[in-house]
Amino acid sequence: MPENSAKIAAKILLETKSILFNTQEPFQYASGNSGPVYVDCRRPLSFPAERSIIMDLAAQLLKSEVGDDNIDIIAGAETAGIPYGALIADRLNKPMIYVRKKAKGHGRMGQIEGHFEEGSTPNIVLTEDLQNFGHSKKIFIDALRNAGATVEHFFVLFDYGIRSEVKADNESMGLTQHYLCNWQDVLAVAREENYFDAETLDSVAAYLDNPEDWAATKQKESA
Repeated sequence: MPENSAKIAAKILLETKSILFNTQEPFQYASGNSGPVYVDCRRPLSFPAERSIIMDLAAQLLKSEVGDDNIDIIAGAETAGIPYGALIADRLNKPMIYVRKKAKGHGRMGQIEGHFEEGSTPNIVLTEDLQNFGHSKKIFIDALRNAGATVEHFFVLFDYGIRSEVKADNESMGLTQHYLCNWQDVLAVAREENYFDAETLDSVAAYLDNPEDWAATKQKESA
């Protein structure tokens, strides 16, 4: 596993514009909140050379941190985790399945697509593209465990890494999280490579330290 793998992944996310900063015109989020950062971890799929690098890093990371013998199946979470799960499974030469948010309403009525032997307890690594609050993964993990799988490891390309409650949630679910890079890695690369001016990076750092205070200050400035 390269020592600078987090830096490599962070640089790819910045150079493919999968991560954007805009402190003057903050992004509006689905939650109704706003902030100076936007993350689109589906975007790297459209860049073959960069995609290949980060998938190689992902496979190496899981071999190093989980162990090849401790991985029976790679599972992709609907929807963004599916392509990454398939690419990682291919590199590790493991079976791949994917998990729906809810059971489909026709055919086998299944929530899990793919196959593992009924009555078996395979060690499954669940993959998603990113983690912010971390709530969504419980749906997928519950489905896999209810089907008899052992799920102790969870992988994302990008982890926000700014919410202390996520660690507590992972622990309560018996999960070890693995990721290529987080906001601190991205900010470090952005400063080192001068992707943005210092004022922008300082503002983004302030937002990541306290999103609510940052948003309140912006509202006062625009009032």
